[in-house]
Amino acid sequence: MSTLRGRVAGLPDWDRCAVMGVVNVTPDSFSDGGDWFDTELAVKHGLDLVAQGADIVDVGGESTRPGAPRVDAAEELRRVIPVVRELAAAGVVVSVDTMRATVAEQAVEAGACLVNDVSGGLADPAMVPVVAAHHVPFVVMHWRGQSIDMNNRAVYADVVGEVVDELARSVERAIAGGVDPERIVVDPGLGFAKEAGHDLALVAQLGRLRALGRPLLVAASRKRFLGRVLAGGEGAAPPPARERDAATAAVSAIVAREGAWAVRVHEVRASADAVRVARAVEGATRPAGGAGASGAVRASGTATTTGTK
Repeated sequence: MSTLRGRVAGLPDWDRCAVMGVVNVTPDSFSDGGDWFDTELAVKHGLDLVAQGADIVDVGGESTRPGAPRVDAAEELRRVIPVVRELAAAGVVVSVDTMRATVAEQAVEAGACLVNDVSGGLADPAMVPVVAAHHVPFVVMHWRGQSIDMNNRAVYADVVGEVVDELARSVERAIAGGVDPERIVVDPGLGFAKEAGHDLALVAQLGRLRALGRPLLVAASRKRFLGRVLAGGEGAAPPPARERDAATAAVSAIVAREGAWAVRVHEVRASADAVRVARAVEGATRPAGGAGASGAVRASGTATTTGTK
C-alpha cells in the first residue's frame, strides 16, 4: 500500500506505516526527560527501540514541550552528535530532531539520513539551504511559534483547513529553497499550538492532509490530547504521560489505516504491532486473487531500499 502512503526518496520503502522511535537526549522532555541524557544510555535506548520494531530512530537534544526554554546550539550539538554518530555506525536509520541548521548539518555529516524540523524551516532561515545542499529527506511540521508561548496561538476557525494551508506554504518555501519535493514529509504538528479538540479533528480528518501530496508523519505519542481523552470527564485529572502508551498505539493503528507514512512514538513495541495489524487488514481487503491477508502478514515487516540518499 506504499502508493497510498507515498514514498520518500532517500529512505527505505516500507510496505506499511513506518515506526519512528524517539530518543530524547534532554533533561526536560515532557515524558522522558533525563532518562537518556547520558550518551551511552541514549545509544543503548536507540538500539533497544530498533530491536522492538522501530524503523527509524529520531534523536533530539532540545525539548519542545509547551513552555520549554531553548538551549544554546553548542549544548544541543554536545547532546545529539555523539548519539547520532554511534547509532548510524551501528546501521540504524537515524533522524535528527532539530530546528537549527548547524545541528542538522553536523548530524547529517555524522550519519543522520533525515532532518525532522518541528518548525518546518521557519525557526532558522539557514535550515532549508542546508537540507537542500545535503539532499536529505525533510520533515516539515505545522508550527506557529516557539514552545514558550505556542499555547497562545491555538486559535482556529477551521483547524484542518488552516493547518493544510499553512503547511502548504511551508512546503512551497522548502521547494523554492531547493529541497526535492520527493524528499519532503509533512507533519500536522499535534500538540503544537493546538488544544485537544484540534488534535482530535486532525486525526479524524487526516485524509484532508493528502491534498498536500506528500507522505504524512503523525506524532501523537503520550500527548496532552490523549490525556484529556483518558481522563474521562471535564475537570478530571489526566493520567501521567507514561500511562498513555496504549492510547498512543490506538492512534497509530487509526492513522496507519488512514495512510500515514510513519508514526513517531516513545514506546515502540505496541505501535509496531498496531501498524502491522493495520497492514494485515489492508491486505485482507484486496480483491480475490490478490495477496490476501496471509500475504499481507508475511510482508508486513519488509522494506526495500529503492530510494537513494
